[in-house]
Amino acid sequence: MNYIGSKRKLSEFINRTVHEVCGNDLSDKVFCDLFAGTGIVGRNFKTKTKQVIANDLEYYSYVLNRNYIENSDPLEGGTLLEELNRLQGKKGFIAQQYGENGAAGRLYFSQENAQKIDAIRQQIQAWKQDNTLTQDQYFFLLASLIESADKVANTASVYGAYLKHIKKSAARPLELIPANFEETSTTHRAYQEDGNVLIHKIEGDILYLDPPYNSRQYGANYHLLNTIAKYDTFAPRGKTGLPSYNKSAYSSKNDVATAFEELIKNAQFKHVFLSYNNEGLMSPEVVKNILSKYGKYDLATTEYQRFKADKTQNRNHKANSTTEYLHILEK
Repeated sequence: MNYIGSKRKLSEFINRTVHEVCGNDLSDKVFCDLFAGTGIVGRNFKTKTKQVIANDLEYYSYVLNRNYIENSDPLEGGTLLEELNRLQGKKGFIAQQYGENGAAGRLYFSQENAQKIDAIRQQIQAWKQDNTLTQDQYFFLLASLIESADKVANTASVYGAYLKHIKKSAARPLELIPANFEETSTTHRAYQEDGNVLIHKIEGDILYLDPPYNSRQYGANYHLLNTIAKYDTFAPRGKTGLPSYNKSAYSSKNDVATAFEELIKNAQFKHVFLSYNNEGLMSPEVVKNILSKYGKYDLATTEYQRFKADKTQNRNHKANSTTEYLHILEK
């Protein structure tokens, strides 16, 4: 997925630093990714640790992590995917509100793809209601739909706006690609909770934190993925068709430091790693001062090229050098 704040490019840096601090063998460790997003970091540690706990407040993220993290046993999904891919499109909620030639006039998907999303989403729900699917299969299929729909979305990057004309990638017919997960013999958990609430209920060895850096709210930027995942009924608001959405304290300049310190104070983990970059609402000095109150502080940094969507042209990108800070606390 084209996801803001994704740590895919930084995975090697994060993995190396965690191993340098916590040791090469993590097989007896519980690893928690508290702001998991698409689950990239948790996935990397799933086969290395005793347990991964993944959490995110957004439902689309929960679906992805429920599949990629919590699903660990083999399941039969290929035949189901083939059946879903053969479905004819239907004029449902997505087509009417977010599809080309829909009543709302929003151009997030081509007409064909919007109707295909409706048909697939309705069939998945019908299978769930008649107990055709296990819970593991349900989230596997739903995660496959979310990621496959995102690949044909008619946006520059996020869902805060759509393009005026259907771009080349958005014109390609939607095809469900399986959201394959790593099979393990151990049990992992996915949650959808406020991280500052969940932290009171869990404990472990390694806590990885990747909260929002700035004022953009993920619930707004990825609202359409939530809509596909929930497939609920609401009255979309404004030009972009927003539903009501969660607002994070970590995206508020006035609230972020208080929320962060409360989280660290209540964390029942020996090692804490915080990903944050040089554009964050909290300065490195503020982060260091907070963490230093609760144990031994250290810092690792790396330079990398971050890409921003160019607002003037579809899918043209400008490279920006960014410093990624991995703040380290041993409580």
